[in-house]
Amino acid sequence: MLSLIGTAATLWLALTGKLELYIHPRYVPFTVSMALIAAAVSIAGFVMRQEDSEDPHGHPDAEPPKTGRLRAAGSLLIVTAAVLGLLILPPSPLTAEAANQRDLNHSGTLSRHQTTDLLQNDPGDFTVRDWASLLRYSPGEDYFADKTPTITGFITADPKDATNVFYVTRFVVSCCTVDAQPVGVPVRQAGWQKQYKQGNWITATGGFGRNPNQDSTNAILMTDPQITPTTEPQRPYLH
Repeated sequence: MLSLIGTAATLWLALTGKLELYIHPRYVPFTVSMALIAAAVSIAGFVMRQEDSEDPHGHPDAEPPKTGRLRAAGSLLIVTAAVLGLLILPPSPLTAEAANQRDLNHSGTLSRHQTTDLLQNDPGDFTVRDWASLLRYSPGEDYFADKTPTITGFITADPKDATNVFYVTRFVVSCCTVDAQPVGVPVRQAGWQKQYKQGNWITATGGFGRNPNQDSTNAILMTDPQITPTTEPQRPYLH
């Protein structure tokens, strides 16, 4: 029963596009195929078990009434929990709280070599991850001087300068959400908490400038941005 519920949940998530909230899109076909195989094996196993459970006279094996009731109650509880968790409760993406518990702009950014290759590409197509990688392996202030990117993500506060700086953040998923890593572009806007909260989704447009806070690890960040509140996109993760 649990296998069938799991299969139904997997198929429903795949059909609604929500399976990508748990795994990388490239693994969706494989996961659906494995779920269907698991369902077929479970059904076959159930049929064989029913046949084996009958005695030679065609009567089911006897079981103490109390044991049978406890087994039925336990099975019902497990099945109910599975239905609630997999089929009824809506799936939700990782939040700002999860981002705060993981290293921002660490393993989620591109490698130095990949970042260098970005310099040959059109910055109009860059994602939050691309800009975060460029800021991490900075090619120099001259590169950022005439760039005015538009990026979308959720807000996370800069732990070292929360009053003046926040990050436009996204999660990068390589395999599944267990390995998801946050990346973000630092934005300087004094008193931003008066208008926004951590976790709010926004679209920010602005140029780059030197950070006046000499103690910050962000030498360059987005300054004087135009910020528009937005809703969470259908595909909140970057891949």
